[in-house]
Amino acid sequence: MSKPALLGSWVKRFLLDHLIEERNLSRNTQRSYRDTLALLLPFASAQKKTPVDRMDIFDLSSDVLRRFLDHVEQERRCSIRTRNQRLAAVHAMARFIAERSPEHIAWCSQIRGVPFKRFTRNELSYLDKTEMDALLATPDRRTEQGIRDHALLLFLYNSGARVTEAASLQIGDLNLRVNQIGDVQLRGKGRKMRRCPLWPATATALLALIRNRAPDQPVFLNRLGQAITRHGIHWMLRNHVRTAAASHPSLLGRAISPHTIRHTTATHLLRSGVDINTIRAWLGHVSIDTTNIYAEVDLQRKAEILTHSNALHTTPTTTKHWKDDPSLIAFLRSL
Repeated sequence: MSKPALLGSWVKRFLLDHLIEERNLSRNTQRSYRDTLALLLPFASAQKKTPVDRMDIFDLSSDVLRRFLDHVEQERRCSIRTRNQRLAAVHAMARFIAERSPEHIAWCSQIRGVPFKRFTRNELSYLDKTEMDALLATPDRRTEQGIRDHALLLFLYNSGARVTEAASLQIGDLNLRVNQIGDVQLRGKGRKMRRCPLWPATATALLALIRNRAPDQPVFLNRLGQAITRHGIHWMLRNHVRTAAASHPSLLGRAISPHTIRHTTATHLLRSGVDINTIRAWLGHVSIDTTNIYAEVDLQRKAEILTHSNALHTTPTTTKHWKDDPSLIAFLRSL
């Protein structure tokens, strides 16, 4: 009888050999997979009453995986998106094992048979122009922190950058000139690089922030002189939203995050007449389907405006049926 394959050795190979050496995934993706397994293994160990270092592959059954996903959603109170993200990581590990160990193909099929959970997409949230202007006006630019906060908010609005992209931005990624259009190089998901134009006002604000600093330094620093974190950006934004809400009550009670500003950028670009493909490249979306959500939101908004306009209450004009239009019929027959 062959010795059972310990799960721990496969986890190590998956995290180190596969994710880093073979696929060279981004550090954020590596952390996401690692965190999933750091939650899953102790849970499975408790379920099977077996020490983690003694568990074999079959101890991680589809039933254990389903109970783990319920635990993530119900006890840890994670969203369905997070649940599905955890499941995707386990699916990837199962596929990795099956590709290198044919005797575990049936086990892999059972693990990958655990389905993703469908969810209702939340309504996309963005700020109107007046709300965004009020937010940009809140930092006190007479202070160093106010200068940084204003430049950071303006950068997020201009570029539509993800919060991680802004936190990791270095001075060498910027190409700036005073009161002129500049650009920035952003590192997106999957290490995909893109360049984004910067308004003269953004370029000027960033130049004031990075004056006399080296190209390899972070653009946005915290109070300790270190690179600001994603959590630091979230905290900064919450404070300024609270201040702006005093003059704009529409901001009260809304969950406004850096990603809300990203949605705001896309929506405002679309309303300014920028085509959807340009917005896709601007935001760094891989698929145009991701960007199309902003077009759908804008169409909904236009439909709401039309509903309340007088145009719908005018006397309708009589139109001919298409069959009674000889020019249209001739055109169709010519095709």
